[in-house]
Amino acid sequence: MNATPTTSTARTHAGNGAAAAQAASVGGVGGVGGAAKPGPATDQWRADPGATPIIYVNGQMLPKRDAMVSVYDHGLLYGDGVFEGIRVYRGKIFKCQSHMDRLYRCAEAIHLRVPVSQREMIQIQRDCISANGLKEGYIRLLVTRGVGTLGLDPRRCPVAGVICIADQIRLYPEEAYKSGMKVVVAKRPKTPVACLDPRIKSLNYLNNILAKMEAIEAGCDEAIMLSTDGYVTECTGDNLFIIKGGKMFTPPPICGESGLLEGVTRKFVIETLAKDCKVSCEEKLMRLDEVLSADEVFLTGTAAEIIAVHSIGDKKISDGEGPITGKLRHRFREIVTSEHVPED
Repeated sequence: MNATPTTSTARTHAGNGAAAAQAASVGGVGGVGGAAKPGPATDQWRADPGATPIIYVNGQMLPKRDAMVSVYDHGLLYGDGVFEGIRVYRGKIFKCQSHMDRLYRCAEAIHLRVPVSQREMIQIQRDCISANGLKEGYIRLLVTRGVGTLGLDPRRCPVAGVICIADQIRLYPEEAYKSGMKVVVAKRPKTPVACLDPRIKSLNYLNNILAKMEAIEAGCDEAIMLSTDGYVTECTGDNLFIIKGGKMFTPPPICGESGLLEGVTRKFVIETLAKDCKVSCEEKLMRLDEVLSADEVFLTGTAAEIIAVHSIGDKKISDGEGPITGKLRHRFREIVTSEHVPED
């Protein structure tokens, strides 16, 4: 991995003529950060899946086949770094500033110095969107500890790595948004805050992945994770809400000994959609019994957006998407398909 810091995206891109030429030749872009050209380039990408997407890796814009990191990067060796998953709607970066604030806050929490400013990081994303001609898509933004030695010592990693992928993602089938989905309750509890605060969106997702495996083995796509003292926290990749008596509840950031990732979509539901739909919302510690007795249950996440839960294990919650969940999801889709996609 190139360990040279990017002090200015414009300067770095301008000085990377070879990478720009390569990206232009295989990806059909008018130089790095240029708009994607229609026609033959699209056909070439379709015929050569290794050419797309064009990915930003430490100051270079590279076709997928050439976008690589060093085996000595501590992000790979130890899961040492932070990341964001971000949606692109109508060419705009949904809640961009909220994602940037969380990324830099999480980096600070693990004593990781991001080698570019927030403004430069936003420009990197816009360059990737442009290079890939995206109107609707998904950004995966990573900051790794960088290249170091085989030891743990982060002081051996002089410069953090920055990677930006602009592509597509789809977690659940379209029909699940009307019918709802079945989830299970993971036997594996959420990592306690004292060990590794779940509010830090780090590259170390093994706790979530192992709970996800429980869901997969049960024939489901998601699992609810409890704290070590039995409170409902979140799912493996989504936040959780319930509707009871016309009111909406969601677990607080700290749930007993554990906690949850304060999702950007979760916050958007609480601060914007609930008000627009005139639904009261309260952060509340909840035991599993309270979730099982809910009128509606739904999950939120950047990739998932808003999706209903019809069953938890053998307990049926609803026949499909409930009326309030449907109202919230409809309002969400109105906003993200409008001319005014919020980037704050």
